[in-house]
Amino acid sequence: MSDMTEERQGTEAPEPEKKKGKWSRRAFIGAGILTGGALVVGVAIRSGKPSERLQKLMASGDNEMLINSFVKIDKDNIVTAVVPHVEMGQGSQTVLAQMLADEMDANWEDVRILEAPGDSAYVSKDIGREFLMPNLKVPEILEPTLDGTLFQIANMMGLQITGGSFSIRGTGQRGMRTAGAAARQMLVAAAAEQWGVPEEQITVDKGIIAHKASGKSGKFGQFASAAAEQSLPALPKLKTPDQFTLMGKPLQRHDIPAKVDGSAVFGIDAKIPGEKLSYAAVKAPPVVGASVTAMDVDAAKAMPGVQQILNMGDFVAVVANGYWQAQQALNTIKLSYSKTEADSLDADAIFARYAKALDEAGDDGGDVETQTGDANASYAKAAKQITAEYRAPFLAHATMEPQNCTAWVKSDGSCDVYAGSQSPLKARKAAADTLGIDLEQVNYTNTYLGGGFGRRSEVDNIVMAVRIAKATGYPVKLIWSREEDTAQDFYRPSATSRFSAGLDDKGKVVSWNNIHTHLFDPQEAPQVPYYDIPNNLVRKVEVPMHLRFGPWRSVDHSQHAFFIESFLDEVAAEAGEDSYQMRRKLLSKSPRHLAVLDKAAKMAGWGRTMPKGAGLGIALVPSFGSIVAEVAEVDLTGKKPRVTKVWCCADPGYAMNIDGFVAQMESGIIYGLTAALYGEISLKKGAVQQSNFHDYKMLRMDEAPEIFVEVINGDPERLGGAGEPGLPPLAPAVTNAIFAASGKRIRELPLSKHRIV
Repeated sequence: MSDMTEERQGTEAPEPEKKKGKWSRRAFIGAGILTGGALVVGVAIRSGKPSERLQKLMASGDNEMLINSFVKIDKDNIVTAVVPHVEMGQGSQTVLAQMLADEMDANWEDVRILEAPGDSAYVSKDIGREFLMPNLKVPEILEPTLDGTLFQIANMMGLQITGGSFSIRGTGQRGMRTAGAAARQMLVAAAAEQWGVPEEQITVDKGIIAHKASGKSGKFGQFASAAAEQSLPALPKLKTPDQFTLMGKPLQRHDIPAKVDGSAVFGIDAKIPGEKLSYAAVKAPPVVGASVTAMDVDAAKAMPGVQQILNMGDFVAVVANGYWQAQQALNTIKLSYSKTEADSLDADAIFARYAKALDEAGDDGGDVETQTGDANASYAKAAKQITAEYRAPFLAHATMEPQNCTAWVKSDGSCDVYAGSQSPLKARKAAADTLGIDLEQVNYTNTYLGGGFGRRSEVDNIVMAVRIAKATGYPVKLIWSREEDTAQDFYRPSATSRFSAGLDDKGKVVSWNNIHTHLFDPQEAPQVPYYDIPNNLVRKVEVPMHLRFGPWRSVDHSQHAFFIESFLDEVAAEAGEDSYQMRRKLLSKSPRHLAVLDKAAKMAGWGRTMPKGAGLGIALVPSFGSIVAEVAEVDLTGKKPRVTKVWCCADPGYAMNIDGFVAQMESGIIYGLTAALYGEISLKKGAVQQSNFHDYKMLRMDEAPEIFVEVINGDPERLGGAGEPGLPPLAPAVTNAIFAASGKRIRELPLSKHRIV
């Protein structure tokens, strides 16, 4: 057993195609961002001119006058939205450009989209404001100071992230719209000054600035240079919904054509210009925390195309001429691993830990998250008492594009990295920290992401790739097998949640007591303030787990929605009341929630007589600023439960692109149904048992339900998200429908664990 190093072998890699709309840091500096253009404008770090460093990063040449960062206008009147969020199938880049262009009154046909580089200039300060202080308003004179403070906080956190359904409601609402309105105001001021007319007499329409009285007009590009001399407004006036011309419209996504014709470049497609690429396949110990103690490489060493075999301690890598050669050689290596404390763990042992912690907490122990009234006292006096326990398993992300990264550590100490990350700046910093070099020495190129769902907010693939590249000394593309991707995920945590509820003699819910294991994000996931329950106690207990965990689409809402809405259905059944009608009563003080619930029920024809073996279930979940209600129809007359229809009503405040929003509701429903039916990561002797799509199943097209979506624009001032909120109501709507059809109550997911039909 030994390590092995051989001379590099391989064939010449083809030259890469230039990918429109994607920039590496090197390309940004070398080519500049304005080809003959004149104006770049956005939301400043502070009001006025940007920093000298940002000027050098973003612009080159005398006729590139950088005011800020989000929008540029060139001499041909092309408006480019510089978008600081990635595209992973959610369509947010198009919507962000749409919001900016509407505030500018730009011609949509002249709008282009450019993804921002992984740089501190593009940290998500607007997301930080939306998360930390969504309702804070300050005088205009203080806005630049607040803006700068939030930027510094986001920069310290390396917060350049796409996730949490924050892109539109954070950067879009606070950043892109403000950038567009500021650009418009500056262009108008420049035209007014040049023509000697009042600004208020000037109109803007589809990229044309005009003064009707004098008959003068011109395109944006004609005034860009002069606009660069105007002051940057800190709080430009934004449009009201009745003034929108692009926002709310079903504009076509810019990324779809390339994905249809195959020209879209994902991380797995990346190439390094003029360089040969070798390929790496990897295998980490099956139990988290173990290390590789020995390996037998004799068979692998003799296989065609193998260049190097590396024992990196926490994983083994085979580098070869092609990925298939590397993976086949890796499969022959016999590995030995160190022992860990988790070697004996299985799913039952983990849930036993949860049960022990919950038992010890009792009726009033644990960490209190919410406490109104006296839940225990009101429960003791209740005319009827209901208790239940629910469980949810670990889940993998199962992105269609497996983890990958292309890296080259060069002789001068710098590094080129190509990958699709939800957090480009974090990825770039990870590469720099791993190599012990300055951030400026890492040239990072972000690509399209073949799915993210939170998985690509982690940087383990980046760290692994640059370590391999440093060890080899030449460009390497790392690709994980599907088996490795399933076994080494950052999983959605499993959880147990216990409830007790009390009803008075009129059937009103007077007590709600919930204790659950751990809570990660968001903090409001277990809370039910929209339901009018006078005595409410919500608590958590912390329980250690050895698996790596991370954000999974809708994060903790994915578990707690199932727990809460299922138990509420039980409470309604015990009260002898229709579950929809009970929710209506509990929402008497929450009119927006009630409107969404009513609309979903009406869409589904709630209350109609169902055929034998069929049932309807309803669930309501507010999450990520949006309110979503779903009704599921199930058919239990076949060999297994089948979800035939799902009706969804959502209130995101205002849907900035109605088609995109509906698509995200549909996507969340499908992803959530996959998890509800099949999703489970189980353990044996500390190791994940699932490996590929045969035992970690995806929903098939012939299993997909008909989906109907309606949208209510309930509050244009407070936007909600789209990528996450469609998922949480699905599981409880389905399990509640199963109860309606069969009388069988499902308290543990996935459904495949149960004999229902």
